[in-house]
Amino acid sequence: MITYLAKRFFEMIPTLFGITLVSFLILQLAPGKPTDVLTEMNPKITPEARERLEKLYGLDKPMMVQYGMWLKRVVKLDFGNSFSTDRRPVLEKIWDTKQALIDRRLFITFFINLLSMILIFIVAIPIGISSATHQHSLFDKITTVFVFIGFAMPTFWFALLLMMLFGIHLDWLPISGFKSMNYESLTLSGQIWDRTRHLILPVFISAFGGLAGVSRYMRGSMLEVIRQDYITTARAKGLSETAVIYKHALRNALLTIITLLGLSVPGLIGGSVIFENIFGIPGMGQLFYMGVMTRDYPLVMGILTIGAMLTLLGNLLADIGYMIADPRIRAK
Repeated sequence: MITYLAKRFFEMIPTLFGITLVSFLILQLAPGKPTDVLTEMNPKITPEARERLEKLYGLDKPMMVQYGMWLKRVVKLDFGNSFSTDRRPVLEKIWDTKQALIDRRLFITFFINLLSMILIFIVAIPIGISSATHQHSLFDKITTVFVFIGFAMPTFWFALLLMMLFGIHLDWLPISGFKSMNYESLTLSGQIWDRTRHLILPVFISAFGGLAGVSRYMRGSMLEVIRQDYITTARAKGLSETAVIYKHALRNALLTIITLLGLSVPGLIGGSVIFENIFGIPGMGQLFYMGVMTRDYPLVMGILTIGAMLTLLGNLLADIGYMIADPRIRAK
């Protein structure tokens, strides 16, 4: 088992290298330059000034030379300085030590995605099991409709509808930010409740699409498992239906869901860009969007690299979960 995990870990290194290389090339080939943002709206900027800016940012060198310079810094965990006017280090912008832990961008994005993933699996797995064990029932038909709605509905549009309903018409939940303006004056319980109210809509929006997909995968996996011969044998022994489903069938049916665990990480991180901008949450998704709009190459590459690391880590955790659930993998 340790040998297998070590092998998987070392396989992640060339994969991460390939992701950063492709991301860097796509970013460089995209229309526009970082200097355009600073100069195109200023008629007094001369061509010589543009050249000096490009030399300052290292944009005058060939793409592969720029990538090699960036890679040398990343090996030392240095993502360089942002191209924005403050010229702050990228890691400092992502993990601002001046802020409290709960208010740092990386923590905010990670925390919301973690809550979304927990919600997805807590809700979707029971729905999938019930749909499979009550196939063609009214509950199964209702969940099928829910799945189609979840797949078809655009996230940003659904988020705007919920903001209008719960934030404007009913005035139940805040629709912007991660905390209220009077947060510091609240008691501890008040601060916790304030954070919770701000998290309800973003977490639900982040998890909505995943709820539909995971419940459908769980239904299909459970239907396949309960038709196996060993399930028929367990029923023939006189075991209760609850024991058959939750003791014998569920463990094998979860193998498909565990595989989805690693694949769901990129979707959640990518979704952060959408809902963090819609709800005005100061996380990595919002920072990534700002970096793309300003052509801030070091900032965008830093966030993409961290996202790739989290994705590969999610795949590694899925492999570990697969080994725990399936003894045959451990035996190999």
